[in-house]
Amino acid sequence: MSQLKILSCVFLLFLVSCNKNLTEEEREGLWSKAQTTGEIINRAGTTVNTANNKELAMRDAETRLSTGGGLFGKDSINLFDTNKEQGGGFATVGMPINPYLWSASLETLSFIPLSSADPFGGTIFTDWYSTEANENERCKINIFISGAELKTQNLRAASFCEVFKNNKWVGVKTNNQDNIDLENAILNKAKKLKLKNT
Repeated sequence: MSQLKILSCVFLLFLVSCNKNLTEEEREGLWSKAQTTGEIINRAGTTVNTANNKELAMRDAETRLSTGGGLFGKDSINLFDTNKEQGGGFATVGMPINPYLWSASLETLSFIPLSSADPFGGTIFTDWYSTEANENERCKINIFISGAELKTQNLRAASFCEVFKNNKWVGVKTNNQDNIDLENAILNKAKKLKLKNT
C-alpha cells in the first residue's frame, strides 16, 4: 500500500512539473500555430506528397489524426525499401497475404478515407464517400485479399452505393463491371510494384 502512495506522489509531482504557466496570449499563439495546414499534415505523419496534392494530404492527415494514426501508427511502415546497397527490396512484414496486392489496393483507394484495414486478415473497408459533382450518391468499397500469390483469384472487390431519396439513403444495385474494373486496376498496379521491386 505504501508503494502505491509513493508512486502516486511521484506521478503528481511529475504532472505539476510539466505544467508550464503560459499566458493566455502564449496559449492562443501555440494553438493557432498548431492549426495551420502544414502543422496538421506534419503532426499526422501523412505520407502523401503535399507538393503534388495538398488537399489529399490534408484529408489523409485529418483521417489519421481522427483515427489515431495510419495503419501502423504515425510512423507508417514503408513496405518498399529501394535502398539496394543495404539489401533492400520488398518487405512482407510477416503478412499471410500478397504484399503487392495489399499495397496496390491501398494506393488505388488512397482517395477514400478508410474505415478499417487488416493486413493479416487481408481486408480493407472504406468509409462512405461521395464526389462534389454528385453529393446525393455515396459509395463504399470492401477489398478482400486471400493467399500469398499474386493471382486474380486472390483478390475480390465489392462496392456498395446508395442514393439520397425522400430524406434517407437508399441502396442501389451495384454494377458488377465496376468491381471487375477496380480489381483489374489493383492487379495492374500490383504487377507494376512487383516489377519495380524485383
